[in-house]
Amino acid sequence: MSESFIHYLWQYQYFNKHDLVTSDGEPVSIFHPGYRNTHAGPDFLDVRVRIGDMEWIGSVEIHIDASGWIHHRHDHDAAYDNVVLHVVWNNDKAVTRTDGSVLPALELKQRVEPDLLQRYKKLAGNPEEIPCTPSFRNVTRLTVFSTLDRALTERLERKSKNVFDLLKRNQNNWEETCYQLLARNFGFKVNADPFLQLAQSLPYKFILRHLDKPASVEALVFGQSGFLEENDTTDDYIRILRREHALLSHKYSLHECQLNRAQWKFLRLRPANFPTIRLAQFASLLQKQKNIVSKILETETYEDLRILFTVRQSDYWQNHYQAGKISRDEIATLGDMSIDNIIVNTIVPMLAAYGKLKDDGAYLERAVTILQHVPAEWNFITRRWATVGIKPVSAFDSQALIELYTNFCSKHRCLDCNIGASLLKPVCK
Repeated sequence: MSESFIHYLWQYQYFNKHDLVTSDGEPVSIFHPGYRNTHAGPDFLDVRVRIGDMEWIGSVEIHIDASGWIHHRHDHDAAYDNVVLHVVWNNDKAVTRTDGSVLPALELKQRVEPDLLQRYKKLAGNPEEIPCTPSFRNVTRLTVFSTLDRALTERLERKSKNVFDLLKRNQNNWEETCYQLLARNFGFKVNADPFLQLAQSLPYKFILRHLDKPASVEALVFGQSGFLEENDTTDDYIRILRREHALLSHKYSLHECQLNRAQWKFLRLRPANFPTIRLAQFASLLQKQKNIVSKILETETYEDLRILFTVRQSDYWQNHYQAGKISRDEIATLGDMSIDNIIVNTIVPMLAAYGKLKDDGAYLERAVTILQHVPAEWNFITRRWATVGIKPVSAFDSQALIELYTNFCSKHRCLDCNIGASLLKPVCK
């Protein structure tokens, strides 16, 4: 038994309401079960019920055992004084509000169909990665579509919150925040943290002052990343960058926040994904796409975003994987999959957050439209969904499926998912 199951029973009223009474024998009529509260406080708000001869408008709190009210110290919390009905699976103890008044309790354990309870236990106890796999053929396409819509909305909300958290740390400097988000994505998980630290140690305003000098931009990026500290190289270009960084570092007082080369990861990466190459591509993007943040906000289509991020690293880094080490083959530019990764994981959340910040729904609509044009991601999560019967067509689908798997399936939040809820729905209430 779980509280989420009792939430589900109450929200959809999937229990026998014939001769419904409280534990004290007072008749109960339910006019409206209220709305789920996702914040602190009682579980359901704006509930309308009649208990005995009195009609109430208030809240409902749910527990497996009634004594959970005391364990959670609700009897000492005035925020729960407006609870009009305590809905429990097992009424093991009478409880009171802060003023000492007894809280009416409704016990459900004898009012749920055994078949519904059995199906819930089977779903909740399924050890498969996607618990509803055995029953998925019974889910309608409409339910799947609505579930994916909701999952994508939640994913964008969560990613927007991450943007706002960083924005707050940057004292509401939107341009600096977007620059840092973009930098973190160039780390592609493995080097995301040092890339973010690099951007935080090298304010975007300093980059903007040197956009007319590509070598200066590279000197700032590579110098602050710690890759210009190797004194054993006789490479002329690296020596130029080192001298330039020394001047700029002194000018802008950057030396104390410089990263160490040891912070960057090379192990198990293909040479084209080495942090040195990603840094070169990042520097090239900053230098060639002046005021990159404004351009991102102005670019409306997926195709134009692809063009925006199609950049070639400087000549030196087209044949060097690391400083002073020449490659026999020409090094590829930022690839299509990498560009799509940046669009999906940085640009789309950035647009969604900006729309929310400006209260302009057009940016969110643009973000969703862009996702619908990006090819679907193909990873272990989307491959797993394909075995169930859902093969993503676009990044809209794959992002929704990743969210569904990560925050619902793997956490067995089946009753918070439209698919899981539909599988448990009784044939007749």
